[in-house]
Amino acid sequence: GADASAMLYSIVETAKANGLILYDYMVKCMKELAKAEPDIDTLLPWSFKH
Repeated sequence: GADASAMLYSIVETAKANGLILYDYMVKCMKELAKAEPDIDTLLPWSFKH
């Protein structure tokens, strides 16, 4: 519970600090993570392409 919440909060705040549109970023993350072999590096907020 608390660990998962803290992790999500960290991801959200990092995305916001990198100027991302949070909804678009989260949708992209969910779609990529649903793949059999997700490319985790593309999901880093500083690597995300709008």
